[in-house]
Amino acid sequence: MIGYTPANSTTLSSVQSLFGVRSLLSLLGANGLPLSASPNQSVPAGSPVRVPIPCACSNGTGASDREPVYVVKKGDGLDFIARTIFSGFVKYQEIAAANGIADPNKIQLGQKLRIPLPCSCDDVDGLPTVHYGHVVAARSTVAQIASAFGTREDTLLRLNGMDGPKKLLAGQILDVPLRACASSILNNSMDHNLLVPNGSYAITANDCVQCSCSSSCLTTRNTSVWAQCPSMQCNRNLSLGMTFTVGCNSTTCAYEGYNNQMIITGTVANTSYCNGTSAGSRHGLGWGHVFVVLNLGLLSLGMF
Repeated sequence: MIGYTPANSTTLSSVQSLFGVRSLLSLLGANGLPLSASPNQSVPAGSPVRVPIPCACSNGTGASDREPVYVVKKGDGLDFIARTIFSGFVKYQEIAAANGIADPNKIQLGQKLRIPLPCSCDDVDGLPTVHYGHVVAARSTVAQIASAFGTREDTLLRLNGMDGPKKLLAGQILDVPLRACASSILNNSMDHNLLVPNGSYAITANDCVQCSCSSSCLTTRNTSVWAQCPSMQCNRNLSLGMTFTVGCNSTTCAYEGYNNQMIITGTVANTSYCNGTSAGSRHGLGWGHVFVVLNLGLLSLGMF
């Protein structure tokens, strides 16, 4: 995921198109925007937008997987494309190498260029992590950035190969680790590698399920693949996102993944609900739930 800051006012659909984000829902989720947000919603100049990008990783390094693809326009040069169009997230030499361009000064009008944006699939400190590409603003400090994104100064320095905070430069692309919330998704699910950081949500299971760190996974009313979303019940009386409470004990129906035919759910039992120290046991791990009884509505609300 990267924090793209447009130089000029633009729209969500334009950002989606520029970066080849396959679904507007992915862009909305990364930014915690309502599902009802218009693709024509304005993005002011200088306002960061979290852009999810697919990452291909090998031997400890990563680059965006086949996306985005940029079509050369009149007056473009590789350095302009790298610095201005893509906000310095990539160098012109990297674009040239990714596209087999021997002479960076010779590109053609209408030529399609793969833009190899930086990304990472690595855990940080042994924990699942969403890597966020952050453009350092003038007069920023490592301490300020660490505080803003809920991480540690030493983690930022180590992750970015910096031997001290004074090495930070304005315009530098910083790899910022965003802690992903715990997940109950099974290893054999088609979305087993889904990571969701705080302040965002993800639409999964063929657009039938919405998951976030601040709530259990809930049903949506959208589907782009299935004619209608499959049943999402743990039992006859408990559907996805519902919690049943008896005394100090509660049981929640949690999302555990999907395949081509069905959506998989399982129960999470909490046995010390009254004293505020719920001890969950599941048929699996468990999203970081804020338990909401009968909450099946849409959430109205961010791999480099």
